[in-house]
Amino acid sequence: QVQFVEFGGGLVQPGGSLRLSCAASGSISRIYVIDWYRQAPGKQRELVARIRSGGNKYYADSVKGRFTNTRDNAKNTVYLQMNSLKPENTDVYYCNKGPPMTNWGQGSHVTIAS
Repeated sequence: QVQFVEFGGGLVQPGGSLRLSCAASGSISRIYVIDWYRQAPGKQRELVARIRSGGNKYYADSVKGRFTNTRDNAKNTVYLQMNSLKPENTDVYYCNKGPPMTNWGQGSHVTIAS
């Protein structure tokens, strides 16, 4: 089964930007839905963004207008462009295919602080 690895996190000041990458171990061209989640220790994973193979997208209300989800099937990679970052965006971000999900990776840590 395909596996996903997240990259691109870091420490950014409020108002800054990051681009997270979700690299798949195999082709994603036949995966209809790929999602981005966030999860804090002790909390349930929360859906942040979704992109379908046809380009339709979903964003949680908290990130609408600031985050952009894209996919590059040729590179087997999905991206989450995160702009105008706020402290409340601090978390660990994961990607996975739509349900049923595959194994979860280690996530990418995003910290927004002054």
